[in-house]
Amino acid sequence: MPKTLFQKILGAHRVASLNDWEDLIYIDLHLLHEINTPQAFDGLRSAGRMVRRPELTLATEDHNTPTRSVDALNSDAAVRRQVDLLRANCEEFGIRNLRLGEAGQGIVHVLAPEQGRVFPGSTLVCCDSHTTTHGAFAALALGIGTSQVEHVLATQTLRLPKARTMRMTIKNRLGDKVSAKDLALEIINRFGTGCGIGHVVEFAGEAVNALSMEGRMTLCNMSVEAGARAGIIGVDNVTIDYLRAAFAVSGRQLDPEDVARWRQYCSDDLSVFDAEMEIDAASVKERVTWGTVPSQSIGFDEPIPDIASLVGDTERQAAERAFAYMQVRPGQMLRDIRITKVFVGSCTNGRLEDLRAAAAVLAGRRVHKDVHMVVVPGSMKVCEQAIREGIDEVFIKAGVDFRRLSGCSMCVGLNEDRLSEGERSLSTSNRNFEGRQGPRAMTHIGSPAVAAATAVLGRIASPTDL
Repeated sequence: MPKTLFQKILGAHRVASLNDWEDLIYIDLHLLHEINTPQAFDGLRSAGRMVRRPELTLATEDHNTPTRSVDALNSDAAVRRQVDLLRANCEEFGIRNLRLGEAGQGIVHVLAPEQGRVFPGSTLVCCDSHTTTHGAFAALALGIGTSQVEHVLATQTLRLPKARTMRMTIKNRLGDKVSAKDLALEIINRFGTGCGIGHVVEFAGEAVNALSMEGRMTLCNMSVEAGARAGIIGVDNVTIDYLRAAFAVSGRQLDPEDVARWRQYCSDDLSVFDAEMEIDAASVKERVTWGTVPSQSIGFDEPIPDIASLVGDTERQAAERAFAYMQVRPGQMLRDIRITKVFVGSCTNGRLEDLRAAAAVLAGRRVHKDVHMVVVPGSMKVCEQAIREGIDEVFIKAGVDFRRLSGCSMCVGLNEDRLSEGERSLSTSNRNFEGRQGPRAMTHIGSPAVAAATAVLGRIASPTDL
């Protein structure tokens, strides 16, 4: 029978069907970071267990680590302790850990693909909701909790609740100025933050096929903001070419047999999905959020909606709360909103392509005098390549605070890179929740190009405004 991509991966990794609602699956790669992992290792010790496959486990220091200097680790005792615990646990259990600032270190969802560690048809997990990023490689990539981290460490398997399948078809092509981030915001706005609940969402169609791997990773990264269990995209030449380049960096070559096997990881032509959604890419425009959830976004030609125009009590109540927190009003346009902080980075938009997009807008221009713009590369490799290409010089000449360490930074506001109370940012990260970037901080999310234009004008802006 014809199978969906998800069904193919699940069938190849199912160890056992535990009951009518749960499978036990094998995990090919387990990614760790310093947050929420100490408890899992403590659980192993208490039970007298070892890590089942340490060679299939990789750790990095990224979530609340400093981005100004490695020495800054010593300025926060809590952060220092978390990092030291990760290092000690990895050493004890034989796990490779990428230390802050060393070659290869970076945000967990940036470094794994660029190092060629994510393969089509594979499974991987991480204690982070945006693990869905890796689904761009036709991999089943799942965010898990701390107890599940311990289970995977001990058994190299995961108890996986049954999931439904959804195909999100984006027909036609995106406009020249429209990015994968805009597409993701359009999907979440149109279908809601709960549209993907219980589903593995496969993105398909001409617009998806035309995206770079970086764009596909952005789209899959944001799928969790639509409630999806995972986002996934089938293999094509774009996938294979990216992997070939990633392998070449480390002196490896792709095995033709592997490539032939990987190409099978696409949904069959007659496969049936539990749900089907469709968007015309030609209707997607640049978008920025105005509220406190990713679904509350508008285009530059739209006003912030009036509460009366919203459907359902829940949506109206969320809007009322967003108006109060974000200090915006119905009818206001994006261009009327002043910004004091701009952030380019995160696992959503911290890749080289994203830095290039921001630099292209900033070239020959200066950041507004009232704006502090911070750019944090998604990995040390991204940082090194940006320097080789002179992108860092473009940023510096424009007055950007360009960091030479990699980390999650202002996306989660766990380190010194956070907003002060009452500050308003344009961020390329994935969430605009209340307090996400700092207590009482106000976050608008958009693309790297929009972020750069906003930094120049001091208000939310499209590059076309320049």
